[in-house]
Amino acid sequence: MAASEPEIITVLVVDDHPLLRDGVAYALSGEPDMRIVANATDGRSAIEAFREHRPDVTLMDLQLPDMSGVDAMCAIRAEFPEARVLVLTTYRGDAQVTNAMRRGASGFLLKASLRKELRDAIRAVYAGRRVLSPEAASDVAAHIGGDMLSQRELEVLRAVALGYGNKRIATELNVSADTVKAHLKSIFSKLDANDRTHAVVTAVKRGIIEI
Repeated sequence: MAASEPEIITVLVVDDHPLLRDGVAYALSGEPDMRIVANATDGRSAIEAFREHRPDVTLMDLQLPDMSGVDAMCAIRAEFPEARVLVLTTYRGDAQVTNAMRRGASGFLLKASLRKELRDAIRAVYAGRRVLSPEAASDVAAHIGGDMLSQRELEVLRAVALGYGNKRIATELNVSADTVKAHLKSIFSKLDANDRTHAVVTAVKRGIIEI
């Protein structure tokens, strides 16, 4: 009696770097239960490709030319709530991971570890499980329970990252200089930062802000 054919997992790859797409294609080429049905290089083409192919699993880069990968994922899931999206990124950061997972990602992998983890992660996501690379899980665990920055604190920190002084930040946000100082004090405490530069570096490393 002939063995039954394996169930095929269809995959959409969304990344604007040809080398990454080629690497994924190579990694999956020997897998009888997986097939790449489309590639997309930006968020808008990813949404169109998903509509056309309805893939079982989408591999979504976080940094795309026209929108963030998370925004593209949210647009897809708004139209297709059952969509399973495995987020790929070069960057570690607990805030980045938490944001992607909270908004509906099925998993989060670092591009550096794709060769050894990708195939198992795709199968796990296809089976309905959630996947987090060990490095990303470690980042999340290190900061679990920590206080998140408020929206206004994020605005102040982004202004600091642009090199603005307290007076200019106060003017830009229409608040007093003393209010800016109070926000900075809270930011330093929440990020365990010694000064403005340290706060920005920490926030970028954790994926709280981008510069």
